[in-house]
Amino acid sequence: MTKHKTIKVQGREIAIISVNNNDFISLTDMIRDIENGLVLIEKWLRNKNTIEFLGIWEEIYNPLFNSLEFGGIKNEAGLNRFTLSVKQWVNKTNSIGIVAKAGRYGGTYAHKDIAFEFASWISPKFKIFLITQVSQYLQTS
Repeated sequence: MTKHKTIKVQGREIAIISVNNNDFISLTDMIRDIENGLVLIEKWLRNKNTIEFLGIWEEIYNPLFNSLEFGGIKNEAGLNRFTLSVKQWVNKTNSIGIVAKAGRYGGTYAHKDIAFEFASWISPKFKIFLITQVSQYLQTS
């Protein structure tokens, strides 16, 4: 069963869902009020440093991660022609750290470690406020 809660970070309501005892934070909510915000997730996924971070995280926490497919993606990352959606990443690598959900509470969600990395890409100040709010949320849940 998926639980849904929200935290408020710099005036933004950000959903947190818990799946299999892991907290996933809505990346979509983080950028909802930013002009052209929804394309930011795909821009972030085009970045070679992002791909390296995601791959390392998955190699540490996901025994079923497809490292071979990751290697191909990593080689293409950063090139002008390179594009990658969350769904493509998940389907190709068997990723567990980031998900795209449809329906109620839909959007892109990431494990808190990955969400903090995304928040840093948006704004280091935003990341600090997010970490504080998530820490308070974890203490009360």
